[in-house]
Amino acid sequence: MAKDTPKQIPEPLSGLLRLLDGHASLVDKLYAQSQAARWALTLERFSLALERSAAKRFAGESTAGQTLEDYLVRIHVEDLALATACAAGCESAWEHFFSTYRQYLYSAAAAVTRRPLGDPYAREFADSLYATLYGRETALGRVSLFHHFHGRSKLSTWLRAVLAQRYIDVLRQEKRLESLEDNDGFEKALPPKHRTDWEPTDPRRARYLQLLAGALKQAIASLHPLDRTRLISYYLNDLTLAEIGKAMNEHEATVSRKLERVRRELKDKVITILKSACVTKD
Repeated sequence: MAKDTPKQIPEPLSGLLRLLDGHASLVDKLYAQSQAARWALTLERFSLALERSAAKRFAGESTAGQTLEDYLVRIHVEDLALATACAAGCESAWEHFFSTYRQYLYSAAAAVTRRPLGDPYAREFADSLYATLYGRETALGRVSLFHHFHGRSKLSTWLRAVLAQRYIDVLRQEKRLESLEDNDGFEKALPPKHRTDWEPTDPRRARYLQLLAGALKQAIASLHPLDRTRLISYYLNDLTLAEIGKAMNEHEATVSRKLERVRRELKDKVITILKSACVTKD
């Protein structure tokens, strides 16, 4: 080989290492600190999570290596590693998340919805978050709400903020949110207004309800038997996620995700049936 032949430059592991100007020792240190290896999370995937966090923080800014290092050593790397593993679909990470944060999510949901601890609505509202966190596979890759967690706050703080935003969205959809702020700068959640006497009832309401009930019955009948069992166990027999999981040999988190999936499927099936006008008379 000629003496002046240029050497092959190895491909950098990630954009993060380029920003750190080759200071990979910091990434190794943060990786060990995060205990990411217990979730079988590779150094490269963890590095990409750090890179996304830094890119979010310094978007549009020119960042010096020292400034970036100062930022990275302050983020919650253990929470970031857990969220990244959960977003990747790691079952052991999910079991740890579920056992660690389930009760916290229930209490946070009760506080956000201003309901008593253990209130069925608050618990179901908290359970509905799991499916969004777990995500789904798409043509562009896996989509999970955990991808929006960057470790700048504790995971528990981020989860509470997500629940609060989701509840605000629910209130807005139900037209129960007045566009005013309280003394602390937060939007007020007001109770729904009752229908006044002068508002006429829809003469076709009974017919619509009959069509909806028929479509729902068809949609439920078309479900997989195990999915029907989960619905009946949860909504009719009032079994807890733990009780359903024990009976079906599934983890509670798995039961929650499958229930959320079935609810989405039912909605899509009902809409399809109503649009095609194929509701049976029975």
